[in-house]
Amino acid sequence: MEILAPAGNEQSLIAAVRSGADAVYLGTGAFNARRNADNFKDNSLAEAVNYCHGRGVKVYVTLNTLIRDEELPAFLDAAREVAEAGPDGVIVQDLAVVKVLKTICPDLPLVASTQMSVHNAAGVKALEDLGFSRVVLARELTLEEIRKIRSETRAELEVFIHGALCMSVSGMCYYSAMMGERSGNRGLCAQPCRLNSACNGRPYALSLKDMSFITRVRDLEAAGVCSVKIEGRMKRPEYVAAAVTAVRTALDGKEPDMATLQAVFSRSGFTDGYLTGKRNVSPHRGGRRGLQDRLREARRPLPPGVPRRVRGYDPGGDERRTFPDGAGWGRQYGLCLCSPGEGRNGSSHRGHRPAEPQQDGRHPLRREDLHGGLAGKFARARVRGERP
Repeated sequence: MEILAPAGNEQSLIAAVRSGADAVYLGTGAFNARRNADNFKDNSLAEAVNYCHGRGVKVYVTLNTLIRDEELPAFLDAAREVAEAGPDGVIVQDLAVVKVLKTICPDLPLVASTQMSVHNAAGVKALEDLGFSRVVLARELTLEEIRKIRSETRAELEVFIHGALCMSVSGMCYYSAMMGERSGNRGLCAQPCRLNSACNGRPYALSLKDMSFITRVRDLEAAGVCSVKIEGRMKRPEYVAAAVTAVRTALDGKEPDMATLQAVFSRSGFTDGYLTGKRNVSPHRGGRRGLQDRLREARRPLPPGVPRRVRGYDPGGDERRTFPDGAGWGRQYGLCLCSPGEGRNGSSHRGHRPAEPQQDGRHPLRREDLHGGLAGKFARARVRGERP
């Protein structure tokens, strides 16, 4: 089974590969669902692909936002850049993107994004007919539903195993777009669901706990899942290292270190409510961690109990992967995996910096953000005493 890790920047890419990921997924710029991540632009995309392929790690590039007509020329340029980099597949949502990619790079495997909300066998079969080789299923499915889809379809099935849950069905949320004109389907979700929206005395009623099926990874494998995906292109490299290590440990038949993973980041613990069919309030909702808490946690130092391996993703340790031409190959791309500031032969190099808390690229939804969107229209109407 493939462990697919998030790579929002160079350090997270290194953390994923060092920790034992079989594949990574990353974005290039304007046309991916995490536009506020650092991403990989210009020559850095090809460098990242070469770095991973040299270590036996696959790379999937996200082109998974909805595209406007006036953006097609810029998208064509981005698609050509991706094709030239030579990834192992592209993750897409917009069917117009599929048509473009089939024209530019017909041999590049297509992966259906979870933003397409595929939740049954009919959806998978439709995508098979369109040429998709892999489908990322919606997060809301139970294990039995996944098993049923597997029995009726041919495409590879990928599921999320750990990370954030959307308060709406995968790919169908317009909350951020309507509140602040920052659409999740355009890669700019402001996460207003993480604000303290109370209901019947329950704080953060729209903020779900993070999902985690890591302890059920063998069940997913038995159900026919070929790849388990970790959410988190906006999270720090230490989170990536901890999550990949936990999944790898579980796949090896050992007890994963969930305490370390929770210490690095969680929203009041984890839930497996969707996978087990417990779709109710008590075990599933109420991750009492708002967006401000998320931003504060991204900046604070890691707890003292976090192992050194996760804290620095094994700085200076031996590579798990083999790669051509020795350390010089990695140094060629500015991605040498030696101790920070020192090469394997003691020479200095650019690239891997000391692990330190990463600042989140997003800013919290602010009052001024609201006034340009639907919420602002309602607010201004109330001030004037009119019906919105």
